[in-house]
Amino acid sequence: MTSPANKPIKLVTVNTAPERAKRLIGRVVEDVKDRYTIIHAANVEKIDDVRPTLEKEQPDILFTASMWTAEQAQEIVAIAKDTIPGIKTFSLPHGLQVEKGPDAVVEYIEQHLPGLLEA
Repeated sequence: MTSPANKPIKLVTVNTAPERAKRLIGRVVEDVKDRYTIIHAANVEKIDDVRPTLEKEQPDILFTASMWTAEQAQEIVAIAKDTIPGIKTFSLPHGLQVEKGPDAVVEYIEQHLPGLLEA
């Protein structure tokens, strides 16, 4: 069962490179638009800004980028779940962007997105 393409999914990313986040998520949004309507509502560059941004935007899903260590990603996810119970979260593996480049990031997100959104 797929999510209706007309029910928008609000996304917040946590990425210290906001232009890269916007560009990569833009590619994902375009690639999956026949199945999902994803709105990239905001990007957060600092962990301290996660809670206020989530409170303001009230997203359905939060992505942490690959520059965060596993511990930092866990902290961000904990903040997200405390702020918005039931929020779906997705953390890219640490170093993915640096080691394999932007195409690998887009591919990784697209491979995991259906399972995350339809869970």
